[in-house]
Amino acid sequence: MNDALERLRAESDCRDLVLAAAAAVDAPDPDAFAALFAPDGVLERPDGSRLGGREAIRAAYAARGSERLTRHLITNHVVRLGEPGSATSHCSVLLWSGRRSDPAAPQGRPADARQQVGEFDDVLVRLDEGWRIARRSARFVLCRDVAG
Repeated sequence: MNDALERLRAESDCRDLVLAAAAAVDAPDPDAFAALFAPDGVLERPDGSRLGGREAIRAAYAARGSERLTRHLITNHVVRLGEPGSATSHCSVLLWSGRRSDPAAPQGRPADARQQVGEFDDVLVRLDEGWRIARRSARFVLCRDVAG
């Protein structure tokens, strides 16, 4: 396999990792989400709190409860490969949320009034189990409260 093909595959695997993390949060599947981090991975949340290690990440997301309904829409995703087995990722995130208990209509459930745009900056590492998030910094950069 040539270097260009290996590079493309690694970049694709890194993008897939970030998308899988968003899907696990939206599922919600806190076990799957935590498993996408390195064992000593760190998650810096938009409120400034830090979660260290898979168990802390899993516990925090399990505590969110099943009522919250989210969709993280990932865009403008850039992956840069570094030293062998390392990469960085930056993407923009549009977050919509609502409540699972709201009745579903053909057009979906009502969304909360707040719409938020954020960013994920990730440091990624390739482990025996595949690419994992070593460090994620998540932040919001814009929000808007709209009439429901």
